Amino acid sequence: MTSFIEELKWRGMLQDMTPEIEEHLTKGMASAYLGFDPTADSLHIGHLVGVMTLLHFQRAGHKPFALVGGATGMIGDPSFKSAERNLLDKATLDHNVDCIQSQLSKFLDFTGGTANKAELVNNYDWMSEFSFLDFIRDVGKHITVNYMMSKDSVKRRLEEGNGLSFTEFTYQLIQGYDFFHLWKNKNCSIQLGGSDQWGNIVTGTELIRRMGGGSAYALTVPLITKADGTKFGKTEGGSVWLDPEKTSPYAFYQFWLNVSDEDASKYIRIFTVLDQQTIESLENEHSQAPHLRLIQKEIAKQVTTMVHSEADYEMAVKASEILFGKSSTEDLASLDERTFLAVFEGVPQVQLSQTDYESLENVLDLFGEKTQAQIFPSKGEARKMIQGGGVSINKEKLSDPNAALKFNLLQGKYLLIQKGKKNYYILEVKSSIT
Repeated sequence: MTSFIEELKWRGMLQDMTPEIEEHLTKGMASAYLGFDPTADSLHIGHLVGVMTLLHFQRAGHKPFALVGGATGMIGDPSFKSAERNLLDKATLDHNVDCIQSQLSKFLDFTGGTANKAELVNNYDWMSEFSFLDFIRDVGKHITVNYMMSKDSVKRRLEEGNGLSFTEFTYQLIQGYDFFHLWKNKNCSIQLGGSDQWGNIVTGTELIRRMGGGSAYALTVPLITKADGTKFGKTEGGSVWLDPEKTSPYAFYQFWLNVSDEDASKYIRIFTVLDQQTIESLENEHSQAPHLRLIQKEIAKQVTTMVHSEADYEMAVKASEILFGKSSTEDLASLDERTFLAVFEGVPQVQLSQTDYESLENVLDLFGEKTQAQIFPSKGEARKMIQGGGVSINKEKLSDPNAALKFNLLQGKYLLIQKGKKNYYILEVKSSIT
């Protein structure tokens, strides 16, 4: 079995680590934690680096703790942020914590009967027991202001002139105490995190040394960037979320399918569990025929299946073929409503009442004033284009403007109208229009 450190190294997932951590990991099962601030009710793909780090840790035979910051989430980590975050109330945070735990369970084994089964902890459980006076007396006295001010994340905020509230300034002390608490109560000797967390993590190792006289270790992974310099995990529509209601499996699949060749070789190491030999073999195949985008297709398959399901992956592939290749009415009808709407996101949508739809006598009537479809400026133009073979409904090409309107409604309520090669419209038939 490849060691945890060696696994991270060949995958390009190792940034910094404290001395002696490799030796520590050879002494038997170790425990490590990585934190997630529940600022939203879903993780996004930026969090996946941390999730995969915990996954590799568990696969190496060690015990992972996923810490969801119900307490620190009330403050917001100031590390390398230009402004203070909005503070969330406890009810919102509790909801977010539940959602994140559900997502993490897709990656980590929380239920196995082994000693290294994953555990989820919430720092609100122990921080809520602290009074302010107890915390500054029992914890704050061990770390000097000079030590806290020396951290790059703090210095940067002060140098930029935006200032730092006392609330944010205490964040590294609270995170440091999390490490101490898990070290003392859960025998957790390692904290994992992104490279921007280094200062907060070593504050924890320092607290463990000063408060408990013990040793602890830190390891960070690089912050993920894109080859073109733009932010990883962002699209025109915003963040790429793991929640299918925020980012559909189809859109999620498309994100990975469209990464650049340069990024693909990096991402397939970080975001999948494929072994080194498999990846290098795939890269060799890809180099022979880059236009086939073999690496991108494999990343999209692996990550979509892992985050969502194999069925969602297969639906996304089918949807891609419908939009970009040849497909039939049956293919289109096989899409679920969420995928259908995701595929044609941004396509103009028009509505027609069930009564008005049933009153239409032929195909041409679909493009009349009564429908308010406004796809064609006139029936005459619609007739001409239909006769020329330039109009399709549900991927079925029309030829006779006077043909009966006998199309099965997709999902019981939609018609997909295609005008020319690239112009799509969705007509929704509603029981009533208010």
